[in-house]
Formats: sequence, structure tokens, C-alpha cells
Amino acid sequence: MKAIRIAIAALLVLAAAALVGIGRPEAAGGASDTPQEGITVTGTGQVSSVPNEAEFSLGVSTTGTTARSALASNSEQMQRVIDALRAAGVARANIKTQDVSVGRDYDDDGGYAARNSVSVTIHDLDRAGAVLDATSRAGANEVYGPSLTRANRSGLEAKALKVAYADAHDRAEALAEAAGVSLGKVTAITEEPQSGGEYMPMLAKRDSAAPIEAGRDVIAASVTVTFAIS
Repeated sequence: MKAIRIAIAALLVLAAAALVGIGRPEAAGGASDTPQEGITVTGTGQVSSVPNEAEFSLGVSTTGTTARSALASNSEQMQRVIDALRAAGVARANIKTQDVSVGRDYDDDGGYAARNSVSVTIHDLDRAGAVLDATSRAGANEVYGPSLTRANRSGLEAKALKVAYADAHDRAEALAEAAGVSLGKVTAITEEPQSGGEYMPMLAKRDSAAPIEAGRDVIAASVTVTFAIS
């Protein structure tokens, strides 16, 4: 009987040992918890340029005693604005409807309000003021903008990224020299997101062409780079 008890106890020990290994996958060959050696730095770069394009939002707001009359009046007035844009040299491809709406006018009991707006891209910045003046005379009573940019912005963004990488490399070289190690190849690189510009409101009606100052547009880039060391 004693021998049987010893045998049963031994089987229980072996079973427990087998269960301990369940759910514990073996580490992959060569894997290690030791962090990879290297230098990680963040570099920044900027490229400045003079904007040559302007984007505006032009709108027409009208009211009427019925939804139909408010929308009809609005459509007629907006068509005059679009015709003025075309006459000023803006291509049809650069005029895009943003919003068309009609609903109760809560500032006028029983009335209705209609609104129609378009986004307009003006490639000749020197003509922007004259174009706005023409549209305001044609009936545009809402003007927002401008958003000023360059036609070849993607190329300028690429230049800014190259400047940012060069800055990161210089920083890594300085750190490697201070630490007494040699800088190796790049093992990881990440572009950091950059915030965009915003629209700024301006007066819709003026007695003369609205002055538009291009100023300078600064395009920034930031990259985080990891270099191997030896």
C-alpha cells in the first residue's frame, strides 16, 4: 500500500511540472530583453517662401417669406457672384461649392434664410484684391480668408524634411563624439506631425480692392532618428 501511495505522489508531481510549462512559449532564438544600443535624436528644419496662391470662402446669405423664395433669391445672387469670378479670370476648376442650406430665420418670425458658399483658389495673388472687390459688388456678403500658400508646397516640405534630417544627424554626431562612440547606420526614422494654417475673417464689402499682403510662409518639419553605435 505504501508503494502505491509513493507511485501516485510521483505521478502528481510529474503532472504538476507539465502544467507549469503550459502557456509559457519559449523565447525565439537570439531574442533578448536588452534594449538595442543606439542614439535617438530629434531634428527640426524650416524652409521659408513667399506665398503665390490664395484661397477664400465666398458666401451669399438671403432671406424670404418662404423657403422657396429665399432659395430662389439666393441662387440668383450666387450665380452673379460666380459670373463675376469667371469674368475676373478665375477658372471654373478653381470654384467649388461648399454649402447650400435653407431654413427658418429665427431673427425674423415666419421668415426663411438661405445660404450658399463656394471656395475659390486664386493663383495670381496680385489679382486677389480685385477679384474680391468684383465678387462683393456682385452680391457676396460673406468672405472668409485668405489662406495663403505656395503652388509647389510639397516640394518645399521635402526640402524642410531634408534640413530636419541633417539637423538630427549633426546632433547625433555631437552626442556620439561626447560619448566616445562611432555613429552607425540609421535603424529607425519617424516624421513628427506639423500643425497647419487657419483661415482669418476679413470684411466682405469695401469701396476699393482689398489689399492682400503675401508676407512669408514658413514650412517646418521635424523628424526623430535612431542611429546605431559601435
